[in-house]
Amino acid sequence: MGIAATVHGARTLGTTIIALPSFERENASLRARNRALVAENARLHELAAQYASEAAVRPIVDLYHGVEARVIGFPPENESRSVTIDKGSRAGIRRDDGVVGADGVVGRIAAAGPFSSTVVLSTDYTSRIPAFVARGRWWGIARGNLGSVVVEYIPQDAPLHVGDSVVTGEGRSFHSGVPIGVVKAIERSDGTLYQTAVLKTYVDFGALDRVVVVPGASSR
Repeated sequence: MGIAATVHGARTLGTTIIALPSFERENASLRARNRALVAENARLHELAAQYASEAAVRPIVDLYHGVEARVIGFPPENESRSVTIDKGSRAGIRRDDGVVGADGVVGRIAAAGPFSSTVVLSTDYTSRIPAFVARGRWWGIARGNLGSVVVEYIPQDAPLHVGDSVVTGEGRSFHSGVPIGVVKAIERSDGTLYQTAVLKTYVDFGALDRVVVVPGASSR
């Protein structure tokens, strides 16, 4: 019995040892298939996100006969509030054309090369856009404030409220009525003719992807 048991145990051990390389191959194959599935899932997720982004700006393309573009670059050290898009003069884009996203104003074209363009964002300190408060059509100038937008030169007697919507006026880069943001704070000072509205922009500038370049005044 002792010899038989020893022989049986040796055979079992030998079978196990022989089977180990097979298990390792199967595990390696499963790991490879799992990596492939993860990669495919990521690809499909990106395609779905691209489709959603394209669908969101399609009505703007149709409304303004604009040029759809994609954001492909940001300043490396954030020295200015600008981005690079993948369309340029070959697509009919010109300096000072307006740039909008699905939610509203993004900025304007500062420079257009043949195949790409630089967009100065509405939050850049050089940005100036004619604007008005939609509820009462009180006019002002929307100015970039390096991360936010403020509307200056609103008459002091205009009864502004937090939550008021601000849109573009007809100007060099935009048609009238493009959403800019909503008033989140109001700055008033005694003895001045004007008040300032601090806006929360409708556009999320940290998540820019698809935009639409709309013809500026020189193109209309």
